[in-house]
Amino acid sequence: MTPKEIVDKMYNNDPFSQWLGIRRIEDGKGISILELEVRSEMCNGFGIAHGGIAYSLADSALAFAANSHGQLALSINSTISYLKPAQLGDVLKTAVEEIFRGSKNASYIVRVTNQKGELIAVVNGAVHLSQKLWFDK
Repeated sequence: MTPKEIVDKMYNNDPFSQWLGIRRIEDGKGISILELEVRSEMCNGFGIAHGGIAYSLADSALAFAANSHGQLALSINSTISYLKPAQLGDVLKTAVEEIFRGSKNASYIVRVTNQKGELIAVVNGAVHLSQKLWFDK
């Protein structure tokens, strides 16, 4: 399976990413560029995007990038640093950097920016690489 076919399969079975309104811009080995627009139901009591929105966008990007090689990857750890609040109407975009990929685990940095290119959040994540392959599914 190609990276796009793998991510198609993942996204088509992911109602949460669909509810978020995630648009896939680019799929590739170790790459996932995603976008979403912050809607009113995504905002918290302070009138800014709930932190879970940037985290969820980054988590989806991490999952798509990690699985795109064809080996089933499962998240084992991630941390997020919030650098700037996202506002209603902002368009958030991910950029995934694959830092390390071994035989059993891989590490990623996901940067989330807004439509102005301002850094909103950074997620550091690690995944376990199982022995299962996507083309066997």
